[in-house]
This record gives sequence, structure tokens and C-alpha cells, in this order.
Amino acid sequence: MRRSLRPKQAPAPAPKPIHILLADDHWVVRAGLHALLDRQANLRVVGEAATGEEAVRQTRALKPDVVLMDLVMPGIGGLEAVRRIAALHAGTKILVLSGYLQEDRLLDVLAAGASGFVNKGSPAENLTRAIRTVAENEVFLDPSAAKVLVEHQRQPRAKGIGAVARLSVREREVLGLTAEGHTSTEIGKLLRLSPKSVDTYRARVMDKLGLKHRSELVHFALRAGLLKTE
Repeated sequence: MRRSLRPKQAPAPAPKPIHILLADDHWVVRAGLHALLDRQANLRVVGEAATGEEAVRQTRALKPDVVLMDLVMPGIGGLEAVRRIAALHAGTKILVLSGYLQEDRLLDVLAAGASGFVNKGSPAENLTRAIRTVAENEVFLDPSAAKVLVEHQRQPRAKGIGAVARLSVREREVLGLTAEGHTSTEIGKLLRLSPKSVDTYRARVMDKLGLKHRSELVHFALRAGLLKTE
């Protein structure tokens, strides 16, 4: 029998684990989330926090990839904790998990530095997708959150209109789709561009608008009236 001389292919490397910090003042909620996330292939809960201050301290100590943050927290509260964690510039992404969907609250969350928002009533697969999305430096908006923003969107500000006018048609498209929560890969498929080209357009938009973080980009798009209904 002739033996094949073809070299054996090395197995594909396992995906890098995403380290998660759970910040919620309810022990039962944290325990449930912990059990759910640890069943996923590359998600690992590395710490828990019951107050806003503790979430900030744990982020400094553990340097997680993602903080899953409730907004209603004792002490400084979840929103202030988001601001302080974002100010650490440690590369940690913040995903807010809450049941409150008022427009102003969503805009405040994005302005504070969060990379996404998930409704507590969302299916488990939506939560895990959101975690993986923000870990990849993308922005995630729960569909219910996007719907609230569309239904209650205010008139665009004059400053926003002037800034949008400086953007090309393609840049506006990328900006609008980013605000709707699409990843670079998804935007690329919709616009027939490579993900790298999408990132280039997004970088140009941020440069023109004087923005530093993708969460700021989404916040601007929402205020400028670029979030569209389907």
C-alpha cells in the first residue's frame, strides 16, 4: 500500500478566550450569567462586582476584555462606572445589560464610553453575540434598543447636519450602518466592500468629525438622524 506523502495539516488554533467581568448587584443574576457564559466555547467569566466602585476596581485588577454592566447599581451607579472604566483606557470594552430602554438613557450610555447595549429580556444567543461583537472592537445595539431610538428620534441638530455635509455618500452609508449596530464584515457585505475598506471609511469619518472612539461615532450618528427604519 502506497502511503500518502501529503503533510498533515495542523489543527486550527482554538479561539482566544474572551475574559468577562460581571457587574450586577443581584447575586442570582450574576450566578445565572456566570453559568450561561461559562458554557460557551471561548467565553470565560474572570470576576464579579456588586457595586459600581467594585466594578472599576476589578477592571483595574483583572483587565477583562469585556465588562457586562448593569446600570442600576449601588454606590456610584452603573453609568458613572462606565465613564470611569472607559477613562482607564485599558482596552476593556463595556457592554451594558439593562431593562431600561429610554432614548436619553441609551444616548448617555454611548456617550459615557460603552460599546453596546443589550436588553435583559433578550435571548441568550443575542447576549453572547453582543459580547463577541464588542470584544472585536465593534459596536453592538440590541434590536429593541435600535427600535426605541428610531421611534423617539429627535430632530437633528444644526451642528450635526453641517458635519454630515462634509462626508461623502459612502462615508455616510458606513456611518449609518455602524449606528445600526452592523459589524465591519456585515457592512462590507451590504456595500460590497472588504471589511478593511469599511474600517478605512470609518476611520476617515472619525477623523473628519474629530471623534476618537466608535461609541462616539454611534452617538453622533444617532443625534444627526442617520439611524433609519427598515
